[in-house]
Amino acid sequence: MDQEALKRQAAQAALEYVDGGLIGIGTGSTVNYFIDLLAGIKHKIDGTVSSSEASTQRLRGHGIQVLDLNSTGNLSVYIDGADESNHQLQLIKGGGGALTREKIIAAASKTFVCIADNSKLVKALGSFPLPVEVIPMARSLVARQLLKLGGTPVWREGVVTDNGNHILDVHKLNITHPLELEQTINNMPGVVTVGLFALRPADILILGTPTGVKILRD
Repeated sequence: MDQEALKRQAAQAALEYVDGGLIGIGTGSTVNYFIDLLAGIKHKIDGTVSSSEASTQRLRGHGIQVLDLNSTGNLSVYIDGADESNHQLQLIKGGGGALTREKIIAAASKTFVCIADNSKLVKALGSFPLPVEVIPMARSLVARQLLKLGGTPVWREGVVTDNGNHILDVHKLNITHPLELEQTINNMPGVVTVGLFALRPADILILGTPTGVKILRD
C-alpha cells in the first residue's frame, strides 16, 4: 500500500470516534481525507471547530458547519494528524503551519485522536524539524535562543501563519525530554507556541499500516 492509502485507512478508522456533538478538526493531508469522509456522516454532528483556513474551506465545501471556539465551549473529540509521534503519543506538529490553533483546539477537547501513517511513529522525536511560531519582530531573537539549545533554526521564508506570524523550523534537535523542552521554548519571549505536543499529547493514535489499522492509547 502506498502512503496515501495508509492515510486514508487511518482517516476511515477515526470515524468510529465521531459520536455526535461538536468536533475539532485539524490540518494536513491525512485530515483532508478525514474531512472528505466526514461529509458522509455530517448529519450526525452539530458542527466543527477548525484549526486552519484551509480546513475551514474544505469543511464548508462539504456543507459542514464551522463554528468559533469562543461560542462552543469544550469539544468532545479532536481529530488531527502529526509529523511525528513517539510511543507516549507525544507529538511534533506544525509542518502545515497551523500549530497554534491546533494546540488551542487540542486543549479544548476531551479526547484527542491523532491519525497518521505508520512512518510517523518514532522511538524519539526530532528527526522532523520542530516548528516554532514566532512574532515577526522576535524571529532573530528567538533563533539565537534556539541555537543555544543545540538546534539549527531555519526561517520558513515566504510563510505567514493564519495568525500573521512567522515559523522557525528547528533542525538537529535531540528531543529526549519533550515536556521540559516544550515548556522551555514556550517561555521564550516572542514565541507564540512550539509544535511539541507533550504537555497535551494525543489520547489515541490511529496508524494506517500495510497490515491494517493499529491503535495506540496513552
